[in-house]
Amino acid sequence: MFLECMEELNNHFNFQVFATDIDNKAIAFARAGLYPQGISVHVSQDILRRYFHREDASFRVKKTVRESILFAAQNVISDPPFSKVDLISCRNLLIYLSGEVQKKVIPLFHYALNQDGFLFLGSSETIGGFTDLFSVVDRKWKIYKRSESTLFRANVKGMDMFGEARMFAGEREPDRALMSNRMNYREATERILLDNYSPAAVVINENGEILYVHGRTGKYLEIISGEFSGNIVGLAREGLKPELVAATRKAVTGKKDVLLKGLRIKTDSGQQFINLVIKPIAEPQSMKGLFVVLFEDIEPEKERVSSKKKPDGTPEEPRIQELENELQSTREYLQASIEELETSNEELKSLNEELQSSNEELQSSNEELETSREELQSVNEELTTVNTELEQTINELSKKSSDIANLFSSTEIGIIFLDSSLNIDRFTPAMTKFINLIPSDVGRPVSHIASNMRYENLEQDAREVLATLNMKEVEVWTKKDRCYVMKIRPYRTIDNVIDGVVVTFMDITEHKRMDERLTHALHYSEGIVNTVREPMLALTSDFRVKTANQSFYRFFKTTKEQTEGKLIYDLGNREWDIPKLRELLEKILPESLEMEDFKVEHEFSAIGKRTMILNARRLETGLDFGEMILLAIEDITEKNKND
Repeated sequence: MFLECMEELNNHFNFQVFATDIDNKAIAFARAGLYPQGISVHVSQDILRRYFHREDASFRVKKTVRESILFAAQNVISDPPFSKVDLISCRNLLIYLSGEVQKKVIPLFHYALNQDGFLFLGSSETIGGFTDLFSVVDRKWKIYKRSESTLFRANVKGMDMFGEARMFAGEREPDRALMSNRMNYREATERILLDNYSPAAVVINENGEILYVHGRTGKYLEIISGEFSGNIVGLAREGLKPELVAATRKAVTGKKDVLLKGLRIKTDSGQQFINLVIKPIAEPQSMKGLFVVLFEDIEPEKERVSSKKKPDGTPEEPRIQELENELQSTREYLQASIEELETSNEELKSLNEELQSSNEELQSSNEELETSREELQSVNEELTTVNTELEQTINELSKKSSDIANLFSSTEIGIIFLDSSLNIDRFTPAMTKFINLIPSDVGRPVSHIASNMRYENLEQDAREVLATLNMKEVEVWTKKDRCYVMKIRPYRTIDNVIDGVVVTFMDITEHKRMDERLTHALHYSEGIVNTVREPMLALTSDFRVKTANQSFYRFFKTTKEQTEGKLIYDLGNREWDIPKLRELLEKILPESLEMEDFKVEHEFSAIGKRTMILNARRLETGLDFGEMILLAIEDITEKNKND
């Protein structure tokens, strides 16, 4: 608001804002000046543009604003106030304080403000009965202006400068004593005697600052115009100051009583002769190190003839003696002032050296902070880069995780991952067909889960695979008569570390049943073939004998061992290497699916010369060995002889 006002008035000046709070966390947050993006709802874009800059997903106050504010933790009730300020804004704090505490805080505000300074309170707060300290500027907005009221009793560290003895809170002790019904007559009498017949006195510390006032001290001390000071020397009346400086110095240095008699001071009504006594306080222990200064009024001495004589024998005038006493006091005051000045010079010199050293340290610290800022900026950029990479990695991992989840859901293969202790790590939905698994079973030993398989060696086989690192394959049946191939493999990480096993279950029930049907069909076919009386051969596509019927073995006088698996041309010492047969198998049959009544004559060593009719047919088996050739042989040798 100050910056905006200066821009509108085109009048720029330096100002300092003291922002205080009793909460250290609140001060730390405010000192950072970093706010979330949500403030854009309450703060206009113009202010955000002029006084903030973006920092990642936040807004940070600009340096020009931040440098005008000094943040500090302060308890307004007990801590010393900031002084000489033009405006105090303390809104909605007094409503939480008791009336007695408010009576203490408002005079502190008056003390802290400059002449014509302003006090800004909350809408529900007032200055109470302190109308002599502040005047109303705006009653609605609770804005008040500091007043220099003549009725204001300036209590500084407990001293009432208008001559009445008061404690720090400004309460009048004698009145309280007389008004209290509980105070006995003895205490009241002693209080009256002390106030009326004991000399006026003040209590000071080693620095001469007044801590307590007793009696009427107006004849000895007075408030002078200018900045207020609570030092006894600054308040001493004319004629008392030199002697008071010397006496105070002697008492503080020697820790002993000091008595100065017959001092003459000027008062409003003329002059007054007093005896000045300064005594160190030994009791009580809490006041040890303090001093009491007593002012005793005395009657002026009558003029008397001095014992000293002039050279002509006439008595010396009293005025000369008085001037000599004043000269001696002045010399002592001057000597004390010189010593204090020398001490102050030494202290200032030492302080200057300390300030110079502190300045160098601050400059070094500033350079280190600048370097640290650059390093932090570099680290921040690196963190931003790493964060971007991590975000990309997370997205990739999320995509891969989704792919794996969809793969597990869509596959019909049961898969279960076991760790090195054979505890369940992960499984596919299809796995529930074999083992009764639910998501909460992850982490449990696989042996604790009920199984739907007629197989009890899963755990034993898994441990064997972990020990040997060799895959194990087993056919297992479920209780619902389904057959599966169970394969157990070691689980290898990307770093080729064994970290458990993977068990897969593949349904082969239909294949198993098809094999059974094929086996039955084969047995059925073999039965039919073996029943046929003519010799028959089943050849593979490369002309090897797959099988032959019993009629072939009997007719050609050979055996199964000598026939099956052999190339047809190699049978019987290559007796079947017949040109006509080669022509049938290699030339004619490939061009036709079947061939009937193909006549062949050949001499066989075991059965002699034979005339045969060959019938051949190509068959698609759908089996591993592919296409087959079925060759039927009919012997017509005897028939030809009869014809």
